[in-house]
Amino acid sequence: MLVYVLMEEEPAITLPWNSLCAWFKQTESTCFEMAHGKSVLDLASQHPEFNNLYNEGMASNTLSLMTVVVRDYSETFRGLRSLVDVGGGTGTSTRIISEAFPHMKCTIFDLPHVVATLPESTTIDSIGGDMFEFIPQADVILLKLILHNWNDADCVKILKRCKEAISSKEDGGKEIILDIVLNDDDMTDDKTKETQLFYNMIMMVTLGSKERSEDEWHKIFTDAGFTEYKIKPVFGGVRSILEIYP
Repeated sequence: MLVYVLMEEEPAITLPWNSLCAWFKQTESTCFEMAHGKSVLDLASQHPEFNNLYNEGMASNTLSLMTVVVRDYSETFRGLRSLVDVGGGTGTSTRIISEAFPHMKCTIFDLPHVVATLPESTTIDSIGGDMFEFIPQADVILLKLILHNWNDADCVKILKRCKEAISSKEDGGKEIILDIVLNDDDMTDDKTKETQLFYNMIMMVTLGSKERSEDEWHKIFTDAGFTEYKIKPVFGGVRSILEIYP
C-alpha cells in the first residue's frame, strides 16, 4: 500500500481513475493508457521523476513485505542453493534474501535496461532478458507481485518458463509466488477483504489486470503443468506466499 501513499498526490496516478466509466465500454486499452496515451512502464521510462517515485514506492513496499516473509517464514527458503528473482527490479527482495541466507546463490532477472542500472555486487548476480523467452536455471524461482500484472494466458506462459528453469521437486525445486489470494469466506475479516478489493481496483485501473481467488490460481497452476501447491497467508491474510511444485 505504501507505493500508493507515496503517489497519492501524483496526477499521473490519480488521473486514470477518471477514465473508469469509459474504460468499461471498450476493450482496447487500460484506464491508465486512456488517460496518458501510454502504459505506466512507458511513462516511467520517459519521465525520470515519475520513474524515481514509482521505484521508491515499489522498493518501500517490497522492504516491508520481504522483511516479514524472511523473518517469519524462513522455512520457505531454508536449504535452497540458488534462487532467481524474476522481475527483481532494483533488487530489494534479492538483497534481503541474500543477507538472510548468505549460502544461497541469488540472481536478479529483469529486462536488460533494468539490470543495466543495478550497482555491481560480489554476492548477487544480475541477468537481463525476457521472462516470456527464457528464465535462468535455479532451485527456486521467485515471483513477487509479478503475476497480478498479467492476464491468465500470459501467467501460464510465464509459469511454464519458470517450470523449465527449476530443479526437480526431489532436489528442492519450486516456485515462490508472493501475491494476493482473494478471500470471500466467513473467516476473513471485512477490513482484509476491503484492502484486497482495493488492490484489485488498482490493478484494473493501472494495468487492466486483476487479483485472483484460490480457484483462479489453481487453474493457472494446473494449466502450466504444476501438480501441487500450498498457501501461507501473510500480513493478516492481505497477501500470501504461494509455493508451487512441478
